[in-house]
Amino acid sequence: MSASLLVKPELSPAAPQVHRITPESAGWRYVGFEVFDLPAGRTLERSLEGREQCLVLLSGRIAVRAGGEDFGTIGVRTTPFEGRPFAVYVPPRVPVSVTAATGAELAVGSAPAAGRLGPRLIRPEEVGEEVRGIGTNTRYVRNVLPTSAPAECLQVVEVVTPGGHWSSYPPHRHDRDQPGETQLEETYYHRLARPGGFAFQRVYTDDRTLDETMTVEDRDVVLVPRGYHPVSAAHGFDLYYLNVMAGPVRRWLITQAPGYEFLTPPR
Repeated sequence: MSASLLVKPELSPAAPQVHRITPESAGWRYVGFEVFDLPAGRTLERSLEGREQCLVLLSGRIAVRAGGEDFGTIGVRTTPFEGRPFAVYVPPRVPVSVTAATGAELAVGSAPAAGRLGPRLIRPEEVGEEVRGIGTNTRYVRNVLPTSAPAECLQVVEVVTPGGHWSSYPPHRHDRDQPGETQLEETYYHRLARPGGFAFQRVYTDDRTLDETMTVEDRDVVLVPRGYHPVSAAHGFDLYYLNVMAGPVRRWLITQAPGYEFLTPPR
């Protein structure tokens, strides 16, 4: 396992890569996660052997080609808080080229795959939206690559949590392959709607052999190799996070922490 579950961004005008998390650096088997800040005119070209990718455009506009298909120039958001995203699914060994038409923030999740599917554009109108929770547990979910959409291993979701609210709550886990639960590694990429704020995320197991509570700032990543992982946003600071999940079975089945049965399940 990684030395720390909290990964800070690396910001450099000369290097567009803000995060690069691999299975090796995280100390697990499945999830890879990257973030790029692309200035206008910058081109990113890549192809991964044995790994599928989901490119999520967080902000800005980009021109995208994948496997010989031209998806044109996409992008409608200036921040990840502004509605549903464009995304692109790219199978293993397929080259993808991204050229920034404006300054753009691009996140890329990856996971092992055989290459049974073709590349495709995921338009905002294809991204399902739902509201989860009640009261100060309310948050807003955008299902970018849910299990109902074609992929081999990846699951990708965006969540906006209003300031003062809880999210990924009641606490739940998905780290065992057993009836009613699937084993899924997970990354949280956090963005704050305004500068200066923070959130908290706790990752812990029943026996407390893992128990870390982290102060999360803008553009931090939290790794969830196992355990419960609730999030709390400070009052006045709306929180966005992008989840990338993957494991041996492509389903999202969870176990809720004991003692929270009286609350609305996290779904």
